[in-house]
Amino acid sequence: MTARSLSWAGIVRLGLVQTALGAIVVLTTSALNRVMIVELALPATLPGLLVALHYAVQMMRPRMGHGSDMGGRRTPWIIGGMAVLAAGGTLAAVATAWMATDAVAGILLAVVAFVLVGLGVGAAGTVLLVLLASRTAPERRPAAASIVWIMMIAGFVVTTAAASRLLDPYSPQRLVAVCAGVSAAAFLLALIAVRGVERSVAPQAVERRPAQVPFRHALAQVWAEPESRRFTVFVFVSMLAYSAQDLVLEPFAGAVFGRTLGESTRLASLQHGGVLAGMILVAVAGSAFDGHRVAALKIFTIGGCLSAAAAMLGLAAAGFIGEAWPLATSYFALGLANGVFAAGAIATMMQLVGRGREAREGVRMGLWGAAQAIAFGLGGLVGAAALDVARLALGSTVGGYAAVFVGDAALFLIAAWLALGIARRRAAGAAAGAAAGAAAGGGVER
Repeated sequence: MTARSLSWAGIVRLGLVQTALGAIVVLTTSALNRVMIVELALPATLPGLLVALHYAVQMMRPRMGHGSDMGGRRTPWIIGGMAVLAAGGTLAAVATAWMATDAVAGILLAVVAFVLVGLGVGAAGTVLLVLLASRTAPERRPAAASIVWIMMIAGFVVTTAAASRLLDPYSPQRLVAVCAGVSAAAFLLALIAVRGVERSVAPQAVERRPAQVPFRHALAQVWAEPESRRFTVFVFVSMLAYSAQDLVLEPFAGAVFGRTLGESTRLASLQHGGVLAGMILVAVAGSAFDGHRVAALKIFTIGGCLSAAAAMLGLAAAGFIGEAWPLATSYFALGLANGVFAAGAIATMMQLVGRGREAREGVRMGLWGAAQAIAFGLGGLVGAAALDVARLALGSTVGGYAAVFVGDAALFLIAAWLALGIARRRAAGAAAGAAAGAAAGGGVER
């Protein structure tokens, strides 16, 4: 018998795919980044370029979403994407280890590996969210989005916590073994989690096979929707602020505070734990805003951005103060602020994906995913390159990190300003709709 919609257990089951995805990604963007910069003494721009490459490849997300729309099935895209991601994660570790003896060959292999990582994340991540939105009852979608994203952060936390113990003492062989093991386990987990879900749970709306139109035509249709276009711009700017910190936080702990690879990875785990706590906080507190989602988005998103800006300024000061500064607390506070901000944006994404032209959910989710990926790629690259430039210009490692953290705080403030504008426009639109309904004599149900 086909279930009418995903149960809470079914939502958690699909969330395991995000957990698996996050487990692989976090090693390629944190531990491997740290090894290149600290253990191999390579410029921070190198891992910045590699991570930017894997995000640039994700510009294909709308095309992948369109492919799943045209084919009518989502599961093969998820399984195939996870297989490619697992292969890329393993090759990235091999490439990093190879750089110690042959830098050129290692870098060339890393380019291939990070392209595979980007393709895998783009296919699996985009189509998973479309499947989740289409199989989840409307009233459960915001909570479902938070649950699935929380499970991805849980993958970050568990992986970094376990890897921090397995990676010490560092050796290239140990690095490859840990990354390969995580990648294999993650793929098997995703395979089990997604098996049979698409067949056993009915879509929440009649799914019509869309007309076989060219991808460019489908993308133009979605971009012509004002709501989709505005949200795309917001996602890009806000995620640029979110991502600028990624590639400098672990090296900061090692270069300025002398933390070992295992210790800096534990700090990353603590930060991701803060993100998890922030998302849980929003999921619980959000019930108090039932019927007032515009207000909730405004409070969570703007408050999270402002808190993240304050946390970044604290880290900028930490390098000058030294060991007296509560470094672990700062990492957790930054994660908490990021989690609150991200949860509000994710809930909005799940609400909006089904609006607009029918049978374009994959393209719409892909467009937002591509905006996020471009922002993440630019943010990581700009953050890493700015660190190299600032250290050279200021002649100080501490000053270089401080300059990058202050710049990131400024980005969070701009994101908060944009979020305020979006909340006002949505509130104005809701008020106009209510007034039109009252004038027609029918009223508006909220």
